Amino acid sequence: MASGESAELFGALPEQAAPERAGGGLPRLRCAERDQVEWRPLSLDQLLPEDHRVRLVWRFVEGLDVTPLLATIRSVDGRAGHPAVDPRILLALWLYATVEGIGSAREVARYCEEHIAFQWLCGGVGMNAKTLADFRVNHGAALERLLIDSFTSLVRAGVASLDRIAQDGVRVRASAGAASFRRHSTLEECRRDAEKVLQDLRAQLDADPGSASRQQVAARRRAAEERERRVRAALAVAEELHARQQEEARQEAERAAKEAERAAKRALQGEAPTAKAKAAEAEPKKPKEPRASTTDAEARIMKMADGGFRPADNIQFASDTKSTAIAGVSADNSGSDMGKMEPMSDALAENYGKRSGQHLADGGFAKLDNIESLARKGVESFVPVPQPRNANRDRHAPLASDSPELAEWRKRMGEDAAKEIYKQRAATAECANAQVRNRGLTHLLVRGLEKVKITALWHALTHNMICSWRLIPA
Repeated sequence: MASGESAELFGALPEQAAPERAGGGLPRLRCAERDQVEWRPLSLDQLLPEDHRVRLVWRFVEGLDVTPLLATIRSVDGRAGHPAVDPRILLALWLYATVEGIGSAREVARYCEEHIAFQWLCGGVGMNAKTLADFRVNHGAALERLLIDSFTSLVRAGVASLDRIAQDGVRVRASAGAASFRRHSTLEECRRDAEKVLQDLRAQLDADPGSASRQQVAARRRAAEERERRVRAALAVAEELHARQQEEARQEAERAAKEAERAAKRALQGEAPTAKAKAAEAEPKKPKEPRASTTDAEARIMKMADGGFRPADNIQFASDTKSTAIAGVSADNSGSDMGKMEPMSDALAENYGKRSGQHLADGGFAKLDNIESLARKGVESFVPVPQPRNANRDRHAPLASDSPELAEWRKRMGEDAAKEIYKQRAATAECANAQVRNRGLTHLLVRGLEKVKITALWHALTHNMICSWRLIPA
């Protein structure tokens, strides 16, 4: 727009003169003096605000029984050796890091140098990434015991209960790339290459021991040995998957032979072949050669929540519908949730000496054997009944082949009371899954199912700690 047009629209504006500086001269400023030496007689405790939530983390850790962690410390009175770091400090550091969504040991070590909350937890104790990383993955049994104790304390306080449990699984991206999955023949080549690299390294060091420092030699040897170990693990997994594939093919061939025999008998009687018989006569498709990852041999390709397929692990959480606290954790490499209700129920019964009265899960868990077995153990399953192929049949009507337990389950899921109870599943299990994802459980930084479960235990213990802040007044 031209200046003339703007004058016509808005009218002539008066000119504004720049304000004169009082007294004249240059402005006076307070500039940073970073070389100035100051004396601040303040403790770490005084530097941290009284209402900072890291104090709640430490208060929670003080209430935990860390005897199993103390039992692993080899530095004791009367013997030589540097004192070990108090395990309560390490426990509190990882719990607070999980609250803040920090999963890297190097990142936590950096925060211990730069952030007042982490410095307050350390209390002057030196920290490094190696100590933090080792502590995170070396105490799985102790962490599971602490999770049980944290949930038990909520039960004793009257804010949690095992009467009704909701279970759900969350598939988490594994620490392995899709390109790391190789066939058996390729893995054999990888194994030979890894062995050759290790042999060449040893020969080079034997020929010239002074070619590298001791630390460099140790690092190169560890890397070569680790590579060989991972390739061998992947090769073993590929062989196991191939054997399982062959067994499944043999069983399928036996079923097809039996069906063909039955079809031949029907043909002699003049009956038309069924769709099942026609499918048995079709030539079976040759299965693809199984693959295993050279990065994490226990990871599997799974269908993720966004519909894509990526290397992942399946983590299961069992939550209490009363408090939303997590009572049980498991981890596996199966992309399906089918058949995982009974193992979780058995684990809860073993850990707490009591089995939940009602078990809620989504339709992906609906395995009839599980539902029937749990009913015989006194557990009511609240799982949606699968939609039958015949759209005209009422899916809640018992079938002639149903056992009494399955017939009761079908009728129960058709009642309004059961539908109201089932609504609590999403508000409990999916809420817990969403919260652990918000705290960083979206991409695993460890390899192997054992360490994957330990990572899940850290998130579950952190979740229960936050539940205790909400449910139990200070």
